[in-house]
Amino acid sequence: MVKKEKLGIIVGGGPAPGINGVISSAVIEAINEGHEVLGIMGGFKSLFDGNMSAAIPLTIADVSRIHAQGGSILRTSREFPDKVKEKFKQLMATLKRLQIRYLLTIGGEGTLFMANWIEREGKGAISVIHVPKTIDNDIALPGGVPTFGYETARHYGVQITENLMEDAKTTGRWYFITAMGRHAGHLALGIGKAAGSTITLIAEEFPEKKISLKKVADILTGSIIKRLSMNRDHGVAILAEGISEKFDLDELSRYEKLEKDETGRVRLSEIQLGRILKNFVKKNLDQLGIKITIVDKNIGYELRCADPIPFDVEYTRNLGYGAVRSILKGASGFTIVFYDGRLKQIPFAEMFEPDTGRSVVRVVDICSENYEVGRKYMIRLEKEDLKKTSAKKLANTAKISAEAFAERFGHLFE
Repeated sequence: MVKKEKLGIIVGGGPAPGINGVISSAVIEAINEGHEVLGIMGGFKSLFDGNMSAAIPLTIADVSRIHAQGGSILRTSREFPDKVKEKFKQLMATLKRLQIRYLLTIGGEGTLFMANWIEREGKGAISVIHVPKTIDNDIALPGGVPTFGYETARHYGVQITENLMEDAKTTGRWYFITAMGRHAGHLALGIGKAAGSTITLIAEEFPEKKISLKKVADILTGSIIKRLSMNRDHGVAILAEGISEKFDLDELSRYEKLEKDETGRVRLSEIQLGRILKNFVKKNLDQLGIKITIVDKNIGYELRCADPIPFDVEYTRNLGYGAVRSILKGASGFTIVFYDGRLKQIPFAEMFEPDTGRSVVRVVDICSENYEVGRKYMIRLEKEDLKKTSAKKLANTAKISAEAFAERFGHLFE
């Protein structure tokens, strides 16, 4: 007879469509295998606070129909490891008092760090398995598979963008849309390619450590001028929020109040990147006598708790089942992934950079065909546009000479 033991499930970091799918399949599989399940309400914060009442029993009836719902029935929170070192013993003691033998963590880089920490300090007394999630798609999973939540976020991001593209066409204006993605531009590029936006800008295309607001604004200005030269007075630009991290913070703070999140990082989603660049671009266009209406919009929070599309519903059912199956068979210290039609385990050690101890980040490879295709279908200034024959039409649109046009935008290709 199988000894009945307790599986704890905890969610950390920002929401992502599909969390409830993982919870649902994990609970059902664990109970079917004869074990009890405790859901930890409120993320790791509850454990650091020693809040025993945050652990609630979960039954099959509680979770059988939640797999297609957005959000997290267990809620979530962020905890910065450096700020809670002194409370870590409290966390471990809380897990022990709750008699949790197995722990399933669902989250991004911060949650993975916590999972690894708990597994290491547990010394075999508690087995830990991790399910990666983020709409940013920046976790280095094998086989190029997306993190769960990304496909749903892109799906709804494309719907919003397509609506705004039609509005831009109808009203003769431009939209600057900022999409989430602190470390990588996957979401912005995915939305831009699928929606057919006029231009998409991601941080990865700028190899320099710091870029000026002027450079990014000039790229957008050039895109608008090139579009106007094609007799199109409207367009949509998708901007990855990670671009903001490339700016000099002193320069950025002159235009925007910088807020910080629970981890002490600048809250990029609160920076009105589109608005800042809109003001720069409008100033550029005004100097050239070009009148264009530009509207800025952020999309991000609208995507994180959306009901998952069927891709993520199926995907997370696989992950939840695989996580429980693996941990009950004795696995610990692994991230569960699904690719090539199979569930596989990646040791925690392979998810961290050996030199820094930080999670390995998957960025957009700008040398890949994936980026190349996206770039080919954008309307933006290219180096050959500055040649005399090409520049004449653009210069006429900008109401300056071809030489002046080449001098004005030549810095973009240095």
